[in-house]
Amino acid sequence: MGKMVRIGEDVEGYAVPVLNEREIRASAGMLFLAMLLSYSLIIFKGNFLLIKYVITIFLADMIIRVCVNPGFSPSLIIGRLIVRNQTPEYVGARQKRFAWTIGMVLSAIMFASMVVANTYSPITGITCLICLTFLFFESAFGICLGCKFYPLFFKNKAQYCPGEACEAKSRKGIQKTSKAQMLVVLGSIAFIFLAVFLFNESFSKKPHALFGSGSSIQSDLPHYGQPALRLPAGAALPGPHDESTRRGEAL
Repeated sequence: MGKMVRIGEDVEGYAVPVLNEREIRASAGMLFLAMLLSYSLIIFKGNFLLIKYVITIFLADMIIRVCVNPGFSPSLIIGRLIVRNQTPEYVGARQKRFAWTIGMVLSAIMFASMVVANTYSPITGITCLICLTFLFFESAFGICLGCKFYPLFFKNKAQYCPGEACEAKSRKGIQKTSKAQMLVVLGSIAFIFLAVFLFNESFSKKPHALFGSGSSIQSDLPHYGQPALRLPAGAALPGPHDESTRRGEAL
């Protein structure tokens, strides 16, 4: 029982239980994608169905990680299968458990509000955005934002952070950014604003079908910025029969 309920694994050469950062990042990427898709459905479609499923799965996954064993977390198991051919990158389990506790609390707030009470509010929206930010930084940059708060609550220093970020050391040459590189970044930002100013009207045009003229329904749709045809109440669009009748009357 003791081997099943534990946080992290004992690896030779490491003084504290550790976890594989690679599978954690893979798991964070999958959860981020699921939450982003469900959040997009709310914004563009007003559909809350998917987010309720995602929140329920997210909360259950966090509870397993924090209260049972990360080895039994469904998302971490899938992440392990995906990165099984990569060399493990070991990180300390204590700070990861603390970060997952934050995720569990945030998901519990969303679960109580959106799933149990079936309500939404700015609180749930902000909470969801915080979760998305945490997951994005973990999956994209390998930065555990929740781990940054670990020293504020515990005296023991976090050990074995991703990329040895916990250890104070000087940056190597490949990690430093030159003035020329910063100018490239600033120039790229200026180019984006210039492109928006010069090409916004051109980019706003509706694209046409590459192969063929497209369906007649698509061709009848109004272009961006053009108002749709409005008919008086009770009026109907003329059909093929009406058109042929008018031609006969003209003859």
